[in-house]
This record gives sequence, C-alpha cells and structure tokens, in this order.
Amino acid sequence: MSDCGCHVEASNEAERRILRIALALNATMFVVGITVGLIAQSMGLVADSLDMLADASAYAIGLAAVTRSARFKASAGQLSGSMLLLLGLVVLAGVVWRAVIGSEPEGSWMIGIAFVSLTVNTIVLRLLGRFRHGEVHLRATWLFTRVDVIANVAVILSGVLVLVLNNAAPDLIIGTALGLYIIKEAIGIVREAREEKKTAK
Repeated sequence: MSDCGCHVEASNEAERRILRIALALNATMFVVGITVGLIAQSMGLVADSLDMLADASAYAIGLAAVTRSARFKASAGQLSGSMLLLLGLVVLAGVVWRAVIGSEPEGSWMIGIAFVSLTVNTIVLRLLGRFRHGEVHLRATWLFTRVDVIANVAVILSGVLVLVLNNAAPDLIIGTALGLYIIKEAIGIVREAREEKKTAK
C-alpha cells in the first residue's frame, strides 16, 4: 500500500485548526485583559494579558512552522521562548514602576477578568493537549498556555486578597511572582530549542 501522505496532511490541518482557535481566543483576551488591567491599575492583570499576547504570538509562529523543517521548528521554539523571556522582564519592570508611583488595584475586576481568562485558557489547554509531547515549537504553545492557567489562578487569589486587605501589595507580589515564573519557563524553552536545533536538519 503506497503512502499518499494523507495522514500527514490531515494531521497538519488539525494542528492549524487548533492553533487558529487558540490564536483568536488569546488575542481577544489580551485586548480585554490589558484594557481592564490598565483601568483597574492591576499589574497582575497586565502581566496576565501580556502573557496572552505572548501566547497568541507563539500560536502564530506555530502556524507558520507546521509544515516546515525540523530546524525551522526548533528556531520557532527558540523565538517563542525569547519572546516569553522579554515578556517576563517587562512584567518585572512594570511591577517596579507601579511600586514607585503607587496603585489602587480593583480586586473585583481582577477576579472577574481572571476568571474569564481561566475559562478560556482551560479550553485552549485541552485543545493543545495533543501537543504536550510533540515537536518543540508545539510543546512551547502547550507550556505557554499552562503558564496562563497558573497565572489566572494567581490573579484571582491576589484579587481576593486585595479586596480583603484593601491593599495593593498582593497584586504587586503576584505580578512579581508571575514575572519570575514566566522567565523560568522561557529559559527552559530556549534551552530545549537550542539543543534540538543542534541535531535538526
């Protein structure tokens, strides 16, 4: 029986469809999150929304890499990790800025938007589950979304603490923790992509 390549084409199309859905959902939540985060003066929400933007970029890169060579895919994974690293540094800088000028985060908005984001990211994480042990550029998309889920839960918790304590400290602490966690995940992705790039053709 000859190999017509139909299975590969079907698999590639399925990957594209999942990544398109994930891209649309994350791009939408980025716009919502960054808008509310700035209005509500919440670094937790701002960090979460920027993470959504990084995810959307990773999905777009993943779409471009679906039918490309192993070396291109490794490079795509490395680019995604580098973007995530930059994001983590931006978040930390934002926390320092808010700590210096002061802020009054709105806990109720933090909880509400983070809960919507958590719902969206849980759906996307399930869709991307098939990529968990796939090629590095696709594993990066799954890892990005897992970071988002953790971030959403953290922002909800900080929103509750902001409401209970009537203090901005929980928001700044969660923002810092998210920034450091994002940097840790980014370094892991970049290292893995570099190793695969060495052996890729």
